Amino acid sequence: MRLWGRKSSINVQKVLWCLAELGLKEGVDFERVDAGLQFGIVRSPEFLKLNPNGLVPTLEDRDLVLWESNTIMRYLASQYDKNKRFPVDIKTQYGSEKWMDWQVGTLWPVLRPAFLGLTRVLEAERNYGSIEKAYQDTNQLFALLDQTLESQAYCSGKQFHIGDVVLALCAHRWILLNESFPKETGARANLKNIHRWLKQLESETLFQEFAEKELNIISK
Repeated sequence: MRLWGRKSSINVQKVLWCLAELGLKEGVDFERVDAGLQFGIVRSPEFLKLNPNGLVPTLEDRDLVLWESNTIMRYLASQYDKNKRFPVDIKTQYGSEKWMDWQVGTLWPVLRPAFLGLTRVLEAERNYGSIEKAYQDTNQLFALLDQTLESQAYCSGKQFHIGDVVLALCAHRWILLNESFPKETGARANLKNIHRWLKQLESETLFQEFAEKELNIISK
């Protein structure tokens, strides 16, 4: 297998964390190629043949090429989970699936403007009103996840699943964004169940190995 993507991409982090939970090691079971942002490559004709979107991650597995990080994770869990790391019972699996769709369709589109506005846009060009609104709207969305986690250990129920991977990395970035830009984001909601869940993931999974330690800020 070959995975295209830089480690600072949240979508690449998802796939790398999933691979690690499946016991697959970079340099042994798969090759990773830095691509995107400062590494370039993604607009080259060769890469665009693999992924016409010009985005990472992109996975090559023999003659199969996949893009869209959540799809890649679903594929990996279905094909490479020899040790049954992720439960396959219908209730747990689809409990995870709904949160994966919520993350990509509802949560990330709201958090993304705050993230890009503070890390990719020149300071003089930032719309701080829009950034703060996006962050505060994200607080409200995370409150929905917090309600779910009040009555269950993980997003899908009693057991860890790939839905927890995509949500945890977003939650971690939500926290990191506030710690790096407290004035610009406004207050972060104090959601005790999310904090409990993240601590649990730190101790029971490989979360800390792939969660970014600091934001990759391109523009000052």
